[in-house]
Amino acid sequence: MTSADSPKILVVDDEINICRSVEKILSKVGIRVRSALNGEEALSLLAAEAFDAVLTDLKMSRLGGMEVLRRAKELNPGLPVVVMTGYASVSSAVEVMKLGAVDYLPKPFTPDEIRAVVRQALSAAPPSGLSAEVPMAPTPGAMTHQLIGNSSKIRQVISMVEKVAPTDSTVLVGGESGTGKELIARAIHANSRRRDKVFFAVDCATLTTNLLENELFGHAKGAFTGAEKDKQGIFQLADQGTVFLDEIGNIGLGVQGKLLRFLETREFWPLGASAPCHVDIRLILATNRNLGQLVAAGSFREDFYYRIFVYPILLPPLRERKTDILPIAEHFFRHYSQQMNKKIAAIDPDAALRLTGYDWPGNVRQLRNVIERAVILCEGNRLTDKELDLPETTATPQPASCIPRTKDDLKQLKKEIRRSSVDEVEKSFLLQALSQNDWNITRASKATGLQRTNFQNLLKKHGITAIRPSTSARPPSGSDK
Repeated sequence: MTSADSPKILVVDDEINICRSVEKILSKVGIRVRSALNGEEALSLLAAEAFDAVLTDLKMSRLGGMEVLRRAKELNPGLPVVVMTGYASVSSAVEVMKLGAVDYLPKPFTPDEIRAVVRQALSAAPPSGLSAEVPMAPTPGAMTHQLIGNSSKIRQVISMVEKVAPTDSTVLVGGESGTGKELIARAIHANSRRRDKVFFAVDCATLTTNLLENELFGHAKGAFTGAEKDKQGIFQLADQGTVFLDEIGNIGLGVQGKLLRFLETREFWPLGASAPCHVDIRLILATNRNLGQLVAAGSFREDFYYRIFVYPILLPPLRERKTDILPIAEHFFRHYSQQMNKKIAAIDPDAALRLTGYDWPGNVRQLRNVIERAVILCEGNRLTDKELDLPETTATPQPASCIPRTKDDLKQLKKEIRRSSVDEVEKSFLLQALSQNDWNITRASKATGLQRTNFQNLLKKHGITAIRPSTSARPPSGSDK
């Protein structure tokens, strides 16, 4: 229930569904919401009414969020502004924080995430007569995340996230491109004590070494030609929050050394500075490359590798969790159907069969793009195989070739499926035990309760070895001799 004394915020987005969704989420916790569908309308409302906070989209056709932020600060310097966008980048994130935004929220977001960011905004400048502590934290015991699926592999990942989120431990997320590594980082942040603070995502692969160092650590006035004033880096802007460094395998050795020093001392030196800076941030790192192999090649520091290999989470590719494909596809199908105002009832069974049979080399990102394109192309009331536009070469075989014809065929197929499932579980079991025990076979076998010989037999069965990166692409191990 809301009242005249409740906090009032302005939501600015040119997608009316976003405005309605935010209003529905926040009204349940006693927040009054006014909406504007463009920047010009927002500025008119800001001039006419008093608001306790503003949530604005970054990219809009009529007066973008950057200008709304700038003009809102001119009208009321103390007004908290949150910028939300589906086009997250390092440069835009740094710019809006410099202009005075209290937070930066990439889309899509969960109800708990939007409630948390609003709580932070209202705490930054609480309305008169109201406590700064607005009761909008996630439900106790409930975990906030956007990971979809119920396969054993994704459940294991969610369980690992749930265990590490309340801590301040450094996390290394591995997985192929498009598997959702940033979703893991956001889930860890959303369920941590830092949930009300800023979250910065940095794609290290898109920045040169010098630019990345400058963006992360900042510089002092006069540090180089053109440095006319001090510049705060992301680490300073994100104090008390979380920084997610994606594609960590692409950074140079010099930046690796600075990050290693930061992890050891929580201090860093901006370029040209005369004194170090001390900040309290949590680092989450991700890669789609084999860091052990990079260590062996000399392009990744071994000491840095050991320091970040504290709590590795491996995201499985989509082809290894087939049962999650349809739930994910249906999520994107509903999202884009609503966004485009299309009355499409469901995904056709033939299309569903095609989706589950495809290998998805681009993983969840590719699936999302395929569904978005299919919804655009769909002109009927069901999304069909025709709109999917998937390559024939990797599509599902004809059903007749894989459906058993006799009782004995069915029995044999079930046996093969069980054996395959057991093999996958055993592999995951072994790899997790090794990774959590520095790839030391003796410690791993002891931690799992298996005799060392039985553990080694399982390793041999699945062709898994535990060798130092100097002689193998696998993560390093301790001595087992």
